[in-house]
Amino acid sequence: MERHASILYILVVFLLIFQIISFVFISVQFSKLDSKINSEISGAKKNLTEKFTELLNKYDEENQRLFNDLSLAMAHQAAQQKSFESEITSLKQTKDDFSEVIELSIKGVVAVLTDNSMGSGFIVTRDGYVVTNYHVIQRSSNIRILTYDKKPLTAGVVGVDRLRDLALLKIEGEYDYLKVADSDELQVGKKVIAIGNPLGLSFTVTEGIISGLDRKGPNGLEEYVQTDVSLNPGNSGGPLINTKGEVVGINNFKIGGAESLGFALESDSIRNSVNLILEQEIIK
Repeated sequence: MERHASILYILVVFLLIFQIISFVFISVQFSKLDSKINSEISGAKKNLTEKFTELLNKYDEENQRLFNDLSLAMAHQAAQQKSFESEITSLKQTKDDFSEVIELSIKGVVAVLTDNSMGSGFIVTRDGYVVTNYHVIQRSSNIRILTYDKKPLTAGVVGVDRLRDLALLKIEGEYDYLKVADSDELQVGKKVIAIGNPLGLSFTVTEGIISGLDRKGPNGLEEYVQTDVSLNPGNSGGPLINTKGEVVGINNFKIGGAESLGFALESDSIRNSVNLILEQEIIK
């Protein structure tokens, strides 16, 4: 009986040891497996992060490229639109009629009335400086200006350039004015208009082309633009205007007895003379 008990006891101890060993072995294997799984998961996470970062960078690069392409396309479209609008404006301005140019320019033209003559002039600054021919106001003590909106004003003489037959007047107030063009850009054959008051007919418009440049005037100076624009008494002192609405000359004289031979002092001479009279640059 005791022998059987001892055998049973040994079996129990053996089983207990076997279970402990098995548990330790299983724990070690499980730990290794867990470590391997964690390592693989960590590697997978790392790979996934790297893949995601790579894709994100590619996405950003693609978006940046698309943005750059879009910006260039928009800039190109804006340039084309500007060019198109410029062409349309040019086409409008070079049509047979000057209606758009006249509408923008005529408010800067005035009639000049004295006690013994009548002529034209044009406003060159917002604060009311007016340019006309000297012979229009010569020997006059009373000078009046009639604006396009029929407003009568008294004008004072600021100064004159007798050599170039120019006079600078001043009226009070603020007005639409005309820009003075660069004479170097004038070309024979370009269309022009004259706005003035021929024979007392206020604000009459005549059209023609530039026939010649650097013509010699009665003063011996080669500073005159020849045109075929119809000029009559009363046009003197009025502006010769290009298709941009800029003053290219001041209508001065015509050849008596000849058709379509009018002459205007070129714009650069107007600018230089006026600025010299005032001793400051009021015409840019």
